[in-house]
Amino acid sequence: MEIICHLPFSDMRADLHTIGAAVIACSLAILLPPVSTRAASVPYVDGGYIGQIQLYKVKKNDSLIEVARYFNVGYNSIVDANPGVDPFLPKPGDTITIPTAWIPPFTSVRPTIVINLPEYRLYYFPDDASGEVLTFPLGIGDEGKDTPTGTYSIVEKIRNPAWRVPESIRSGNRRLPRIVPPGPENPMGTHALRLSRSAILIHGTNRPWGIGRRSSHGCLRLYPEDIVQLFRLVEKGTEVAVINEPIKVSISEGKVFIEVHRYGREGGTVGQALHLLAKKNLVAKTDFKRLIKAVEEKMGVPTEITLKR
Repeated sequence: MEIICHLPFSDMRADLHTIGAAVIACSLAILLPPVSTRAASVPYVDGGYIGQIQLYKVKKNDSLIEVARYFNVGYNSIVDANPGVDPFLPKPGDTITIPTAWIPPFTSVRPTIVINLPEYRLYYFPDDASGEVLTFPLGIGDEGKDTPTGTYSIVEKIRNPAWRVPESIRSGNRRLPRIVPPGPENPMGTHALRLSRSAILIHGTNRPWGIGRRSSHGCLRLYPEDIVQLFRLVEKGTEVAVINEPIKVSISEGKVFIEVHRYGREGGTVGQALHLLAKKNLVAKTDFKRLIKAVEEKMGVPTEITLKR
């Protein structure tokens, strides 16, 4: 890859697509290399954000599915960050936004995993002095098979899991066996973490294009390279909180940021945003025009909404 541009939030104002000179500065050709094994792992102080927005110049035969996997983001995330871009046939030469910045959900527990369904993303907070958080994109339960929210724990770590096909799935396709052994046809991938709600697992997949979408019967899917990394890091007994937070807010260096996601029929609303801002005493620092714009666009990335005085 010849160049990746990291775009500071201060350059984005409230609109990631009003980037003018930043796009020109990143206009050198970029070649998409093979998938690398990586999670976003960066220092984090409660109340701030992690990562940086990146820009990528589309090449011939690219799709947003392939670009998303390389940058370790999910399908819905990259689509929401690039409204108007055809996800399957993006125009070669166009510069797209890579949503590699996040406001982590709050937790006081270490070590812990927090899964936020509206952003299709898992956060792992290790119990060490590094202050880092690791984050991975997820596939979650399809509509009608929603992944349940709640607080669980990891009760089993499984290498090369067999898939015991639920009767609800076999009833629609009797050609399916009762048990699918480990291997390339197994939708659970190579590793799995069973939660204390036994029907729910965090596992890999043989269909990586489903990451960042509603693509499972309730379980939580990671890219094949990501589940290997997470499996190595976590221990039995680790707490797992599954939450539904379509809006997150933070303040960093005196600037107010909001992250809004689409989820369900509506996603985050202005009322929800104002409630969160009030809890953090940030309403007086907020530009309401920028707030409303961010909620309407729902681009799924931290967006500055600071009131300029």
